[in-house]
Amino acid sequence: MFKDKTLLITGGTGSFGNAVLNRFLGTDIKEIRIFSRDEKKQFDMRNRLKSTKVKYYIGDVRDFESINFAMKNVDYVFHAAALKQVPSCEFYPIEAIKTNTLGTEKVINAAINNGVKKLILLSTDKAVYPINAMGISKAMAEKILVAKSKTLKEEETVLCGTRYGNVMASRGSVIPLFIDQMKQNMDLTLTDPHMTRFLMSLDEAVDLVLYAFKNGNQGDIFVPKVPACTVENLALALKEIFNSKVNLKIIGTRHGEKRYETLLTREEFARAEEEGEYFRIPSDNRDLNYAKYFTEGNEKIPKMEEYNSDNIYRMEVKEIKEMLLKLPYIQWELAKFKEKDNFTF
Repeated sequence: MFKDKTLLITGGTGSFGNAVLNRFLGTDIKEIRIFSRDEKKQFDMRNRLKSTKVKYYIGDVRDFESINFAMKNVDYVFHAAALKQVPSCEFYPIEAIKTNTLGTEKVINAAINNGVKKLILLSTDKAVYPINAMGISKAMAEKILVAKSKTLKEEETVLCGTRYGNVMASRGSVIPLFIDQMKQNMDLTLTDPHMTRFLMSLDEAVDLVLYAFKNGNQGDIFVPKVPACTVENLALALKEIFNSKVNLKIIGTRHGEKRYETLLTREEFARAEEEGEYFRIPSDNRDLNYAKYFTEGNEKIPKMEEYNSDNIYRMEVKEIKEMLLKLPYIQWELAKFKEKDNFTF
């Protein structure tokens, strides 16, 4: 599907961008453009990959000219660039708006301007019923994408999105933190042991984006059906995997954190379409002529339940261990533990 095509990934030096490169470098894709503002990560990636298929563009999604230039002759865009850390966005909410919201608009405008065939926005469960600046900024990014899609025909740039929860072992996430704490024989710091989160792997995140790419229509947002777990059980699973005797330390929730996350609102659930492993949320294509809908409503909404990490299947420690042990990152860390004789069978 990408034969002789050019793909641009914004925020391409991040965890998702690296996963896409691992998936596509051995295929017949013509070119992958890595767009980011981090020259050091681009330098490291260039030296590691040494691939003529990968081209590097220094720029910022906040700057229309830089992203517009990088999109010349691009066929497809995966928009992954974002400020993702909840606490930092709480302290600098305007920066979250500039990157996650206004930056998304600039990326979409550049895609339309350059005749890109399809753009996929990567969003987050934190955009649903958002209480923090990061979630609010991503919720607005979704709204912008859907609103822009209503102005375009299917033969023009197709805009659709994906929304998913925590990606296991991604940079800055809790799994690498817990492993680092165990290495230093420190207590594992839990915000709230009963806090629940959705879990998926990087490969599953790539699969979701590719599904949206293959099947998405204007304004669609795709959501995966994934399991959840408590933070406490995640910590206990990691302790068992690494045979660690450290204690768990409850430190309280951080700035802007929720007890649980939601992937589908009640209102979205009422119109969501099930497609195997995923939900499709089609765009609400009603217009501003409200009089046409004045006497109509959706009676399903009050009866529906939202899709969140507290009301779906939650994994126990054994299941979490099985999931974690499949991750290359965990396998790599385990190998290092064994080399240092820190691991006991």
